[in-house]
Amino acid sequence: MAEVETVKNKQVLLKDYVTGFPKESDMIISTENTISLKVPENSNGVLVKNLYLSCDPFLRSLMQKPKPNSKSVFPGFKPGSPIHGYGVAKVVDSGHPKFKKGDLVWGMTGWEEYSLIQQADSLFKIEHTDVPLSYYTGILGMPGITAYGGFYEVCHPKKGEKVYVSAASGAVGQLVGQFAKLMGCYVVGSAGSKEKVDLLKNKFGFDDAFNYKEEHDWDAALKRYFPEGIDIYFENVGGKMLDTVLLNMNMFGRIAACGMISQYNLDEPEGVKNLIAVISKKLNIRGFTASDFFSLYPKFLDLVLPHIREKKITYVEDIAEGIESVPAALIGLFSGRNVGKQVVVVARE
Repeated sequence: MAEVETVKNKQVLLKDYVTGFPKESDMIISTENTISLKVPENSNGVLVKNLYLSCDPFLRSLMQKPKPNSKSVFPGFKPGSPIHGYGVAKVVDSGHPKFKKGDLVWGMTGWEEYSLIQQADSLFKIEHTDVPLSYYTGILGMPGITAYGGFYEVCHPKKGEKVYVSAASGAVGQLVGQFAKLMGCYVVGSAGSKEKVDLLKNKFGFDDAFNYKEEHDWDAALKRYFPEGIDIYFENVGGKMLDTVLLNMNMFGRIAACGMISQYNLDEPEGVKNLIAVISKKLNIRGFTASDFFSLYPKFLDLVLPHIREKKITYVEDIAEGIESVPAALIGLFSGRNVGKQVVVVARE
């Protein structure tokens, strides 16, 4: 019987539970782990070599100590254990009938060089490789299906409607704006730098965009860009931005509550004062996560892949090299350091 190869497996570990603003020192790069390149006998797991890791704001909520009775789509991270998130990987060995050695997949994986994924049913096999593989951390992965489901299934947009997207240059927002334009909507986005505002207007085709850091009165800004009010708000920020938007929504407006990045690092979340607008304007606010729409993934690909190939949809990535760059890349999301979708390259196959 041939000896099973064992290799060193560099990992990103959570040092301790995080309170307040996360720091690079909250994570450790460990070189002490080794892993067998064979799936254990009688396991239907999949052993993968990780190629690209996706840095996403929702991971911040998994770094804190779980509150009693709190429910999450994903289990929280444990101090001393590897962080996990979405990624693109190549199958090294498989005990699962759906996957074989050499397959490319995307889904939840460990932040390490190699991962043994026991819940292999949650992985998506990558069938289309004529687009960059890194796109499966973004436009063709979790952020893509989030934008698609949130915009089309939650907001039910109609041609000519007025759409506002906050954190609009991020992994999800840049796509929502482009979907809105393809529908014939008027769309305005906000972002945190001149460079990002320029991207929204000149690369992603938003009708207009503004730097929220330079606007001292958000209510006045929204009334300037939406003199006829907002029909659809794609919510990525929360807090004071949500409060201001509520005052500017039209009757029967829809709010897709996708993320609230302004709240993730606060010990005490900010309150929202203008909720009475939900009643008086008959608003529909719905929260959701990407997994709500995973069943629509084939339909989503049918829509998006032709648009990518025909260059009707464009996507901007911010790529960091090497697993050692993961802590800085993740923390950078919360100061707006990234421009576009933050990806870390672990290996190029």
